[in-house]
Amino acid sequence: MLLDRVTAEGIADGRVTLVLRRWDAPRARAGGTQRTQAGTIRIDAVTEHPGDYRVTVAQARAAGYPDAATAQAVLDRRPAAHTYVIAVSFLAPDERPGLAADAALSDADVAAIAARLDRWDTAAEQPWTRPYLATIRDNEAVRAPDLAAGFGIDVPRFKRRVRQLKGLGLTTSLDVGYRLSPRGAAFLARS
Repeated sequence: MLLDRVTAEGIADGRVTLVLRRWDAPRARAGGTQRTQAGTIRIDAVTEHPGDYRVTVAQARAAGYPDAATAQAVLDRRPAAHTYVIAVSFLAPDERPGLAADAALSDADVAAIAARLDRWDTAAEQPWTRPYLATIRDNEAVRAPDLAAGFGIDVPRFKRRVRQLKGLGLTTSLDVGYRLSPRGAAFLARS
């Protein structure tokens, strides 16, 4: 479930407690969590309704909309078999910025990062983790489609992989493109 920054920040500060979505099949489940730009959110409940379900004023306001008509207009842009009313709450701040800023890596830190990257490389058709890190280091603020083309893969797959690296605190996202974090630069220098 993709959340824009405004919604994620609304969940983080408690203004948004519901997310409204139209899908043919559920893409969120109660008890799950999701990392967002504002931190980790918890999915507290998922209620499925028919695709033509009309949201209430209370649901619209809980989802951050000024009124039911505005929320309904957004939902109606994407026809689907079901409407989902998803109760959400804020779980924890995003730990990645603090992790990314930590360039003081011990030998154990370097070994743990290397082991994780090695597992990802082994699971892929060819090693990708270190080439991605080197490419991001050498191409700061370059658009993801341009970087993905250099690897001959589609943009969504490229971005998923970069998010994995970001989860380890090795990269940071920019308005356009990426850069190595201090942690990522320290790791590359020591590996």
